[in-house]
This record gives sequence, C-alpha cells and structure tokens, in this order.
Amino acid sequence: MITISTDKAPAAIGPYSQGYISGGLVFCSGQIPIDPADGSICEGIAAQTERSCKNVQAILEAGGSSMEKVIKTTCFLADIGDFAAFNEVYARHFISKPARSCVAVKDLPKGVLCEIEAIAEI
Repeated sequence: MITISTDKAPAAIGPYSQGYISGGLVFCSGQIPIDPADGSICEGIAAQTERSCKNVQAILEAGGSSMEKVIKTTCFLADIGDFAAFNEVYARHFISKPARSCVAVKDLPKGVLCEIEAIAEI
C-alpha cells in the first residue's frame, strides 16, 4: 500500500489519509468542498460539488490516475433536494459514468452540503 498525499487537495481533518494505492487501484477518501489554498468553503450546492470534484481529481492525479478511470463513487448529500443540482455538476466531471451510490445523510463535516469519495484504476 502507498499513501497518497498532495497539497492540491485539503489535508485530512481527522485520523485518515487523502488516499491509498493498492492492488492497481486508487482509493480516494471522501472529499468535502474545502479550498486547499486557503481552507475556505464556498456557498451553494453547485459550487460545493465543483470544489469536491476538483479535490477528488487532485488526489486521483497524485495517485497516478484520473477522473476518466474512476470505477465507483459514493456521494453524500446533506439535503436530497439538492440531488438534481448536484448531478448537473457531477456529470461534467465524471464523464465515464462510474458506478455510484448517492445518499442523503443527517450532517456532513463542517456543515457542508456534499462529500464525494472515489475508487479508480491506475
């Protein structure tokens, strides 16, 4: 196993890593919409989805993969009413249409509206 670490995505806010490489796959921890440059969190589901996708992309690239090689995502929404707006942005980033689970949860870290995790081939 190889640990992935990049300053192009937010540092872990708990006892976990940004990602791992194992068995020819990249496992990306759930990414919330924190801007790695200044730690800010943007407003609104569209902007937060965009930032979360960019954070996932940065980790995948640091692990030698890409968004086109994603085979599975798990997505968490603070409000299922944001599903359509989330999907609109998500679809622009995950153009290969990986397998996906998307669920609404009670709360997400730092009060954000979405979180995305991914598994990709190298």
